[in-house]
Amino acid sequence: MANLRDIQRRIKSVKNTGKITRAMQLVAASKMKKAQDQAVASRPYAQLMAEIVSGLFRHLSVEELAAVQSPIFEKREVKKRGILLLSTDKGLCGSLNANLFRALAEIDREKAAFVTVGRKATQFVSRSRRNLLADFSVSDHVLFSELRPVVDFLLNAYYEGEIDTIEVLYTQFINNLKQEAVLINLVPMIGLDDLIQAIIGVQDYTEKAPIENDEREIRFEPSAKEILDAIIPLFISREIYHKVLEAKASEHSARMVAMKTATDNAGELCDSLTLKFNKARQAAITQEIQEISAASAS
Repeated sequence: MANLRDIQRRIKSVKNTGKITRAMQLVAASKMKKAQDQAVASRPYAQLMAEIVSGLFRHLSVEELAAVQSPIFEKREVKKRGILLLSTDKGLCGSLNANLFRALAEIDREKAAFVTVGRKATQFVSRSRRNLLADFSVSDHVLFSELRPVVDFLLNAYYEGEIDTIEVLYTQFINNLKQEAVLINLVPMIGLDDLIQAIIGVQDYTEKAPIENDEREIRFEPSAKEILDAIIPLFISREIYHKVLEAKASEHSARMVAMKTATDNAGELCDSLTLKFNKARQAAITQEIQEISAASAS
């Protein structure tokens, strides 16, 4: 009977766990839909803005670029890479963070400094004794204003020579079952082809209006320098905002799938334990009958 009680307790425990994972699955599914809609809605804007800035560079002469005098357009010797790492605040999202940190492990720790968004990223960078410059947090419903301190910190570190690049390592949302760790370079702005390709890798949102092939003459008013000074910080902020939205969509999708898998596994384990319990009870009843029969025969 002690064995039967142990199995009953375990069945009850598994059922309770299944109820918890089911509730977490429903919550993640609700958040996932909103996060996916935000991420997908921001992709056309992100790609179009990247192609506008890329097209803008193609129309600037060497003299006009020199007049801007911004370190953002200067290719430095890379002594210290600045990497913005976007992860989740919580776990229970399958292999999402593990894949992200696997990509991070391939980066030379001596030549990289990290700025993190997300508690898991902060913990991993600290635990692995990498150079952590700063850590930030954002809400599930990400606001553009929440990322201004992140962008300001990265740009100030770049201007002061503390880092020589601004790169973003994040998880790009592909679909509910697939999210990929992607590392892109934002600064210095030598070319934006990789950035545009990372967005087009999901879907080309501006294929009907290929701005990069526009050969018309462009007149800059009031001047190319003033336009670039205004558009570049906005461009960097919007691109980082888009990457955070992609990371949030990936997080909630991965968590929903992980919790659904856990719920299904709890149901299967409960069925297996119930079968084990019935067999054990049947064996106990059979043994009691045999004992009674043997006693009456004697």
